[in-house]
Amino acid sequence: MRELGRRAFLSTTALAAAGCTPPKATTADPVFVLVHGANGNAGSFAPVVAELTLAGHRALAVDLPGHGPRGHFPVSYQTPQDLAAFAAEPSPLAGITLADTIAHVTAVVRRAAALGPVVLVGHSLGGATITGVANQVPGLVARLVYLSAFCCVRLRSVLDCFLAPEAAGSLLPAIPGIGDPQASGVARTNWRSADPAFLAAAKAALAADYADSTFRAALNAMEPDESWALTTGDARGDPATWGRVPRTYLRCTRDRAIPLALQDRMIREADEATPRNRFDVRDLDAPHLGPEDPRELAELLAG
Repeated sequence: MRELGRRAFLSTTALAAAGCTPPKATTADPVFVLVHGANGNAGSFAPVVAELTLAGHRALAVDLPGHGPRGHFPVSYQTPQDLAAFAAEPSPLAGITLADTIAHVTAVVRRAAALGPVVLVGHSLGGATITGVANQVPGLVARLVYLSAFCCVRLRSVLDCFLAPEAAGSLLPAIPGIGDPQASGVARTNWRSADPAFLAAAKAALAADYADSTFRAALNAMEPDESWALTTGDARGDPATWGRVPRTYLRCTRDRAIPLALQDRMIREADEATPRNRFDVRDLDAPHLGPEDPRELAELLAG
């Protein structure tokens, strides 16, 4: 954060010294709206938002319901942890549905669309939400961008995607969870675990080849609970509405959470549903959390 602030200060100072001012956005310029995945929050995209902003673009990241400032961090999850109490802790996220996240992001998109064309970006589980937004308000979304994200067309739900044969290689099931999500209503994970086996499983699934320091920073920004209902809700895109919106799929080629085979199946089924509006597919040499350097993703989005 300190380095980011230093870079922003130096960029502004250099422009001022040269007698220049940063380019001003107009209503013709895009507004990037970024939607995080499971266990994330708006902070997940903070480095990318910073890079987009420093390049003269407008960007904002959304906290989905029950995340960010409204995230659930029970005392038992803090240090020292009480894992028995943590496992039994009720969660306010248990009642959150896919319809809730869609309504929340749709409200943001309505406001952002008054500023310029909205480029709606969803990562991982966030793909189910941005599909739902495009079902609701296709005229307010200039482009959908799926960052190694779920895009359901024939497969009804995110859970159905995980049950598909193309998901057999996913390493997500190897990350230990706490409790029974069907009983508690949430998928709960102890991201603050110091267990070497847990850390190895999480890194392999989410951030292989990241520096250990970068990986630990990512874990510390993650939230313990995610609503189970988000994985079981009907997440299918409607060809008559969602299918009209131009879309891009960013394939993370080293993703071990959503394997390439599953990404490619979702891309193929979407293209078959709307043959006149096919995915613009771009490859990122990155694991599930995306490129370690946020500038790489920011430059791809801006381009």
